[in-house]
Amino acid sequence: MYAIFEDGSKQYRVSVGEVVQLDYREVAEGTTLELKQVLLTANGGDVKIGQPLVVGAKVLAEVLGETSEKLYIQKFRRRKNYRRLKGHRQPYIQVKIKSIETV
Repeated sequence: MYAIFEDGSKQYRVSVGEVVQLDYREVAEGTTLELKQVLLTANGGDVKIGQPLVVGAKVLAEVLGETSEKLYIQKFRRRKNYRRLKGHRQPYIQVKIKSIETV
């Protein structure tokens, strides 16, 4: 069984037991997130496609912790003595999918 849900204008295809990185939000570690923006659910041959959302479907996920990813932005012009280096750290939360519920 898998589901496709939307979170923060991104879509994720998940099944039970997967670990996914979502956009950061202030939630405590160990709490349960309820993601209601479910676009599609599939259980074998039984596929439900929402228009735009599947009515009554939700994905329950447990918050594992926070992560972040460091990006470097570098500009360089040869022979001009021009070098710039900037960094950006994007925060995420890691969640583990506990269950996919449909009506």
